[in-house]
Parts: sequence; structure tokens; C-alpha cells
Amino acid sequence: MSASAPRTALTQNPPPQQARAFLRIVRHGAGPGAVYVLTYHRLDGSNNVSRPLLAEGAQPLLDLLDQLGVDFRSSEVRGALEDILRLGSANIPDLWLSDEEMLQKGLLDR
Repeated sequence: MSASAPRTALTQNPPPQQARAFLRIVRHGAGPGAVYVLTYHRLDGSNNVSRPLLAEGAQPLLDLLDQLGVDFRSSEVRGALEDILRLGSANIPDLWLSDEEMLQKGLLDR
């Protein structure tokens, strides 16, 4: 006989939350003159449509990502940055911003 009681459905761990938003980055051009267009996509069915942000060059892209709160230590983010250089576009998952934060960061028009 087991010393631990069987787990019921009420005591099970909830599944991890799914990504509710992602940041799409597309590169136009190559080299130091490349332009990057960033769009924020929410998956929760909200009617707020983000406006695209523009970064003219690699350093302005990194600065903009830092302002948006992207964690550069994440392997997913580093992989996405490599994909942008190699393939021209990538998604950064799990970037959740409130409507207020989207306004502050320039992703929504007032």
C-alpha cells in the first residue's frame, strides 16, 4: 500500500500558459542600410491593432527591442535575432504588453 494519497483532478498542476502575443520582425534590405519593421500581434482576440515600428539599422533595432523589454538572455530571442540576419524575418514569442504599455511604447495610436 502506498504512503501517499492518490491525486485528484483538483490537485493537479495547471498546464503552463500559452503565449498570448508575439513580436514579428522583418528585415528589408541588407547590410548597414537594412530597415527593420516590427509589429506586435496579440492572440487574445482583442481589437487593438498595433502600428508597425521602424528601426533603420541593426543598432536602432537592438535599442528598440531593449525599450520594448525583450530579454536578450533568452535563447529564443537570440535564435530569433540569428534568423533575422540569416532568413530576413523572425518572431519573438511570449512578449505580453498591456494596452497602457503598448501606448507608452508607441505600438498603439491614441
